[in-house]
Amino acid sequence: MTEIDWSDIRPRLAALAAHPGASEDYLGSSHGWELEPSLTAAELADLETQIGVELPADYRAFLLQAGRGGAGPACGLSPLRREDGRWTWAESPTSISTLTRAFAHIRGFIPDGHLRERPAISGVEDLWCEAPEDVPEGAAHSDGLLYLCTLGCALWVTLVVSGPSRGQIWSDFSADEEGFQPEQNPDGSRMTFTDWYRRWLTEAETSAFGR
Repeated sequence: MTEIDWSDIRPRLAALAAHPGASEDYLGSSHGWELEPSLTAAELADLETQIGVELPADYRAFLLQAGRGGAGPACGLSPLRREDGRWTWAESPTSISTLTRAFAHIRGFIPDGHLRERPAISGVEDLWCEAPEDVPEGAAHSDGLLYLCTLGCALWVTLVVSGPSRGQIWSDFSADEEGFQPEQNPDGSRMTFTDWYRRWLTEAETSAFGR
């Protein structure tokens, strides 16, 4: 297994922060290109014991090597906080108690009651909506989802930590009646935390430095 290395992240963020106009750049204005301190191995072990599940390898490596929150896409990564002996992702709707439950979905879907109208083109719905029978009875749509990052207006980017889509990045746009959708790379593969975070960082550098 290839070792996951996030050692380049802080120097790259520092370069962005030092760039003229960095404070006005919409890609970094909400977090100032700064990451919060990383977790210690003991803190990570305590966190995973509390939530009852081992986090996906690339995200847990990020927590250990880069930071526990801060600089990231949109409004940044929801930071981990430990208060009164309990861990939580600050300002995030993540339900700690349901992270061990499987996120049951493998295809994008719009929850019952959220679909304003059926697609007019035959077959289109099948591309992005699961049939109701594909979802286990009693499964909550947010089970197994870690809400990583808000895009504003109650729109969220999530990381699947339990279930068949574990390790994938999914968007929760149910507030806009667009449901839950897996994020994809240009080649059509499902996006991981590494893909998602590094794409944002590369785009930020291209915007700042033109490279």
